[in-house]
Amino acid sequence: MSYQHSLADGSALSLPVGKVVCIGRNYAEHAKELNNEIPAEPLLFLKPASAIVPMDAPITVPRERGEVHFETELAILIGERMTDVDEQAAQHGIAGIGLALDLTLRELQSELKSKGHPWERAKAFDGSCPVSPFLTPASVGDLNDVQIRLTVDGEVRQDGNSSQMITPILKLISHASKWFTLEPGDLILTGTPAGVGELKVGDKLCVEIVDLLRIETEAK
Repeated sequence: MSYQHSLADGSALSLPVGKVVCIGRNYAEHAKELNNEIPAEPLLFLKPASAIVPMDAPITVPRERGEVHFETELAILIGERMTDVDEQAAQHGIAGIGLALDLTLRELQSELKSKGHPWERAKAFDGSCPVSPFLTPASVGDLNDVQIRLTVDGEVRQDGNSSQMITPILKLISHASKWFTLEPGDLILTGTPAGVGELKVGDKLCVEIVDLLRIETEAK
C-alpha cells in the first residue's frame, strides 16, 4: 500500500515522503536492556523513504531474515527546511506529531554491530518504518510530557514518556539539523522506551499516544 502523510482527522498533507532520521538509545532503560552504553550525544542513523508504510495497514514481517523486533517511537513530521537551527526554530518547523515502529532485524543488527559494520541492512529495509497519521503540535501540547504505549495481544509491552528521553525532542531536531538538512516531509524518530521484543505473524498491536491517538494493526 502506498503511503502519504496525513492528519489524524483523515485529511492528506501536501508534503512529500522524505527520509527518516532515527535516534538510537534515547531512553536509558532501553539502552540497558540491550546491554548498550548510553551515548554521550544523540546516536543518529537513517532510513530511506522506501522504509515508510502506513501503520494502520497490516505490517509485513520479513520472516526469512530472522527475528524482527518492534520499537515504538514518537515520530516528528518536519514541515520546513531546516539547517543548523536552534530549538526555537526547531519547534516552529514541526508539522505534526505521530507514532512509528522502528522495525529491526535484531539478529542481523547484532552480527553487524559485532563486526563494527553499519546497521542499515538491519534497520532500513523496505517497510521497516510503519507510520501513523499525525496530530497537530497544538493538540499535543508539551513535547516533554507525551506518553506512548504499545500493547501486543492485549498485553502492554512498551510504556514510556518523552520526559524520560536522554535528549529532549527540540534539542534532537536542532542536533540532527546540524548534520543533515531537514526537508519538508522528513521524519524524526525520537527513540524507543524499554520493552522491545519480537514481532510475530498474527500479533495484534495497539499503538498509542495516550488519550490522543490510537492505531490498531496486525502483523502478517
